[in-house]
Amino acid sequence: MNRRHLLQLGALSLAGCAPKKPLALNPPVLPLYDAVPQLIPIRAHEDRIFRITVCLRPFRAAGPRLDVEKVGDKTVVHNYGHGGSGWSLSWGSGAIVAKKALEAGAGDTNIAVVGSGALGLTAAIMLQRAGARVTIYAKEWPPDVRSSRATGSWTPDSRVALTADAAPRFADTWEQMARTSFSMYQSYLGMAGNPIEWTDRYQLFDEPRVPGQRRGGEDSIGFARYQSRLDDITPKAIDLPPGTHPFPTKFARRSTSMTFNVAGFSRQLMTDFLLAGGRAETREFHVPQDLNGLPQKVVVNATGYGARALWKDESVIPVRGQIAWLIPQPDVNYGLGFGNLNILARRDGIVVQSSEQGEASGWKDDNETPDRGEAVRGVQALAAMYAKMTTPVKRTA
Repeated sequence: MNRRHLLQLGALSLAGCAPKKPLALNPPVLPLYDAVPQLIPIRAHEDRIFRITVCLRPFRAAGPRLDVEKVGDKTVVHNYGHGGSGWSLSWGSGAIVAKKALEAGAGDTNIAVVGSGALGLTAAIMLQRAGARVTIYAKEWPPDVRSSRATGSWTPDSRVALTADAAPRFADTWEQMARTSFSMYQSYLGMAGNPIEWTDRYQLFDEPRVPGQRRGGEDSIGFARYQSRLDDITPKAIDLPPGTHPFPTKFARRSTSMTFNVAGFSRQLMTDFLLAGGRAETREFHVPQDLNGLPQKVVVNATGYGARALWKDESVIPVRGQIAWLIPQPDVNYGLGFGNLNILARRDGIVVQSSEQGEASGWKDDNETPDRGEAVRGVQALAAMYAKMTTPVKRTA
C-alpha cells in the first residue's frame, strides 16, 4: 500500500468518527467598527503616585438647593448641594440661578458670585452671557477648591438626591440641568489641551450582568436614578463577548462618556470669565450676614460643601471620595471599572479611586485626610489586573 492510499484511508476513518455537528472553533467576533483596539497599559507603580486628594461631595437628599432667600438687604440665590454631579450639572444649574438672580435684581445687573468651584465659575459665565457684570468672591481658587479634586466624568445622577426624599418635580429640573450642561460641554470639544473629550470605559465582571445593574455594588442608600431620561443623547453601552476583549474577566462592557480634564478646564473657565470683564476678589465669609459688606444687592451662593458651615445647613451630607493620581500617559485615554476600583485616564493625571462599600462608600464621612494605604492598594490591584491579561496589549515604546 502506497503512502497516498494510506492517507486516504485514514481520512475516511476519521470522517466516520466525526460528530454530525462539529463544534465551532472560531471565537465570537465584533463588527470591525466595534472591535476593541490594542490598549496601552497604565504603568501601575506605587512610585508613580504624584498626589493623593480627598473630595467631600456635598449631598442633599432633596437635591441641590436652588431657592432664593433674603439676608439683610441682600437677595441670595443658592446654588449648592449637587453631590457627585457638580461638574456634570454645572451649566444647567448656572442657567437656572442666573435667571433667578437677574429677576431678583429687577434691572440691576451687578451680581456677586460667592465660590470659585465648578458651580461658581459656570454660574458666573452664564450670568455674563445674560448681560450681567459679575464679581466672584472666594476664599480659595482652582486648583485648591474641592471641585478640582473631582473624578472628572460625566455622571449627572451620581449621588444627586434620594428617591424617597427628592423635591417635587425634581426629576424634571434635573433633566433640564443635564440637557443644558450636555449641550454646553459640546462647545468645548476639540479645544487646545482637550479640556473636554469623549473616552471609552470598560466595566469588567466575573459574573453576567443583571439588566439595569449599575457598577458599584448594592445601593444601600437609595440614590435617585434619572439617567434613562437621557437615553436619546447618551451612547448605549455594549457587552463584549468572551474572547473579544483582552481583560482577565469573562465578561466586559464598553461605554463611551465625557471626560473633564479638570485642571485645564478650570483654567479655561477662569480665563473666559476674566476676558469677558469679570472681576475676582479673595474674601472669606464666616456667617451669612458677612454678605452685607458686598456692594452687590444680589448674590449667588455657590459655596459647595462649605455651605454646610456657612449657612448652618445640616441637610448637606458629606460623601468622602479619595483619588490616587498616577502620572499621565499621553497615549492612555480610557477608563476601567472592576471590583471596587474606578480608573480614569485624564490628560492631567490618571485617577485611581476605590469604593470598598460600593455606592455607600464615604457616606457621612467628613475626613479629608488622605489614606496612602488605600491609594497603594488600589494601584496594586490595577497592576494585578494587567498581569492577568491573556491577550497581548500594546506596549509603549
